[in-house]
Amino acid sequence: MTHSGQAPAQETPQAAPPVHEATALTQGGTLAHIRLNDQTYALRITRAGKLILTK
Repeated sequence: MTHSGQAPAQETPQAAPPVHEATALTQGGTLAHIRLNDQTYALRITRAGKLILTK
């Protein structure tokens, strides 16, 4: 209970965010373009297996 005599608010569980395989987005390559509103971003998979997202 809180000092006001009320029980603390319960946290509502959030749905898990979607999971996407980077290699599926790049269709087995190393580059995919992702659009958000009117902007296009480049998603690259580096030789070291890291992801880079650039505008």
